[in-house]
Amino acid sequence: MNEKLQKSWQKFTEMWQRNSTLKKSLILSGLLLFFVVAGVFTYFISKPNLVPLYSNLTPAETGQIKETLDSKGIQSEITNNGTTITVPKEQVDTLMVELAAEGVPDSGTIDYSFFGQNSGFGMSDKEFDVIKLKATQTELANLMKGIDGVNDAKVMINLPAESVFVGEQVEGSSASVVLDLKPGAQLDQDKVNALFHLVSKSVPSLSTDNIVIMDQNFNYYDLNNGNNSSVGGNYASQQEIKAQIEQDIQRDVQKLLGTMMGQDKVVVAVTTDIDFTQETREESLVSPVTEDSDEGIAVSVERITEAYTGNGAQAAGGVNGTGQEDVPGYEATTETSGDGDYERIEERINNEVNRINKQIVESPYKIRDLGIQVMVEPPNPEDPGSFTAQREEDIQQILSTVIRTSINKDQNEAPLTEEEVAEKVVVSVQQFAGKLQETEAETTQTIPLWVYIVAGVLVLAIIALIILLIRKKKQADDELVEELEESIQTPINLQDINDEVETEGTVRKKQLEKMAKEKPEDFAKLLRSWISEE
Repeated sequence: MNEKLQKSWQKFTEMWQRNSTLKKSLILSGLLLFFVVAGVFTYFISKPNLVPLYSNLTPAETGQIKETLDSKGIQSEITNNGTTITVPKEQVDTLMVELAAEGVPDSGTIDYSFFGQNSGFGMSDKEFDVIKLKATQTELANLMKGIDGVNDAKVMINLPAESVFVGEQVEGSSASVVLDLKPGAQLDQDKVNALFHLVSKSVPSLSTDNIVIMDQNFNYYDLNNGNNSSVGGNYASQQEIKAQIEQDIQRDVQKLLGTMMGQDKVVVAVTTDIDFTQETREESLVSPVTEDSDEGIAVSVERITEAYTGNGAQAAGGVNGTGQEDVPGYEATTETSGDGDYERIEERINNEVNRINKQIVESPYKIRDLGIQVMVEPPNPEDPGSFTAQREEDIQQILSTVIRTSINKDQNEAPLTEEEVAEKVVVSVQQFAGKLQETEAETTQTIPLWVYIVAGVLVLAIIALIILLIRKKKQADDELVEELEESIQTPINLQDINDEVETEGTVRKKQLEKMAKEKPEDFAKLLRSWISEE
């Protein structure tokens, strides 16, 4: 075994000495670079993946959590200016449960759990009222934190002092709320109403008129019960509805044209005129049963026919009015003599018609007018002719259809003409000077780019070194084969055994014989290589 190691080391030393100084420097530099990059890569791979355990902490809470984790021997880091503490990802869930069981972090606020933990301590009524008020404020703030978009909340409640006199009027309670909203978050009216009712129902004798809610940017929020008749409230609500309608139409048009031209090739602007009039009316209509005839359906029919022929017939119905000697209300009669005929026909028909009662409530938010402005960049910004007239006509047709179907028109009015629709559409074709791009910052930890660059260089250096070693080995084998061939072809002069002198040829011959005995497999490979080369 030692003999094999020595031979291998001897071959490596010979091969190393054959190399030039430049090649030696390249090999050593590659090996050094390999170990350096391998160490750096191993460091980044073995580095634990830290994720946030708690966020939006106060400096006191961060210090308390950091001290607890250090006492447990757990690796942690403080980021985001001391508001976030990170721990290894695989320990997040366990640590959160353990710290919660230990009461960490302790924010210093008083909640309702204080009464259960300190029920055995005696306290005065004043102290109890103060602690109860603090607990109510804390619980309200915690409830508001559960609302989507609210990062933190602070509540201040003012309770009036109770009067010792029965007839004395006591002022009502009041409350102030300051919300810390998350970046980009907005509270809609439903959430604002919920906050008002949440505070009002949690504090006795607290009216919604005595509640003030604002955010960290000093934006005030008002309660809207649906019957707000103030001019400012109506205007703000109308502008919000108008903006929402315009945004919906703009989004649909942007999506449609962006699919055709490319999302970064189209910019859409929409302006609307909204009718906010709300009308309630009642209609009582009478119409014939059939449109062709004014007569209705005969509900009841009564026909009376009287006929008389003979002597002393009198005219039916008498004479209209009364004479000087007649009694009012009785028909005057005239006596006649002789033969006569009497006939009376009477017909009573009760017709029914269609009676329609309508109670109509016209809902507001009708689009009275609509305008769409579109800016399109040609497929080739440098060549305006790349945007064909056919494509522009297609866009005009699409926008015309949107306008026709969006504008609210009465049934009795004539439809919009082509000229009227064309006045509401503007299509501008030009090169965009600047484009807005929305990017989202990724907070995930990634390996730096230079690590990949160094790793790539290292791989290339290793490949070059392997190729160089293969070439050197092949070159050494070729030289050895050439020497063996020369020794075989050289004639051997036999001398007297006693006077035999070892030459270079005899030495190589002995080496081959020894190799054939000790290492027949290597000797066979050597012969095969000779045969293949010949």
